[in-house]
Amino acid sequence: MSRKHPIVAVTGSSGAGTSTVKNALEHIFRRVGARAAFIEGDSFHRYDRQTMKAELDRAKEEGRTLSHFGPDGNLFDKQLELFRCYGEHGTGMRRCYIHNEEEAALHEAEPGTFTEWEPIPPDTDLLFYEGLHGGVVHDDINMAAEVDLLIGVCPTINLEWVQKIHRDTRERGYRSEDVKDVIYRRMYDYMHFILPQFSHTHINFQRIPVTDTSNPFAVTTIPTADQSLVLIHFQKPKPDVDYKLRLRGLIEDSFITGFNTLVIPGGKMMYAMELILTDRIVELMKRRGHLDHDD
Repeated sequence: MSRKHPIVAVTGSSGAGTSTVKNALEHIFRRVGARAAFIEGDSFHRYDRQTMKAELDRAKEEGRTLSHFGPDGNLFDKQLELFRCYGEHGTGMRRCYIHNEEEAALHEAEPGTFTEWEPIPPDTDLLFYEGLHGGVVHDDINMAAEVDLLIGVCPTINLEWVQKIHRDTRERGYRSEDVKDVIYRRMYDYMHFILPQFSHTHINFQRIPVTDTSNPFAVTTIPTADQSLVLIHFQKPKPDVDYKLRLRGLIEDSFITGFNTLVIPGGKMMYAMELILTDRIVELMKRRGHLDHDD
């Protein structure tokens, strides 16, 4: 962690909805005047798209587990190097993964490839990571220890699968059977490298559908925000009673279900995120000396 060069990370599985938190934080950064260096977790995948396909075939023949969830499919050491370098010096090396034709045109490269590594500009206020491994802990890798604000996005697993199936079949052209195979293949890495992160986070946002998602492979539409509740669990620091009561008063129809847990209507998720996370970002900026303590 760093007083002068803080790191904010949003971590969650594929299809979890981390982009919702990303959007909320981008609004907060603009509002408080924080200049953020944006880092996508995909940029630390070990292989480009074509190489990954070949490596997956090889792993299957050899009976090995390989996925984008685990260490064999990622450069955890390079990500940790960036986090440590940014925390100490406010810079570091980053690259981008090119997802589609639109990004390919922007970077003048092929979809499924990476841009070259380049230094982060030296005049940013914080680093913002969004991806699969913002808080991963494995062997001598402890990403969570380098992060000043670690936010987990972890919908109930059936909803997570519904969102992934819908995205991959409707937006990326995969067959439902292919998505099922990916979910199955990733299960070991999901259990060992994704789920444990949510014990290291500062705050977790968990969306809970109130429609039937008991068989996620048979659900044809993603439950809407109004068909969901959001459970917000505060882990570090523990909130006091006055803080929770203030939040409950500000968010209509919210209720407290545990000492550190608040439940809100799904449609209030963005509003709640901005209420809660603005305070955290402002505190990081004050520690950095960027904001006056009386603001």
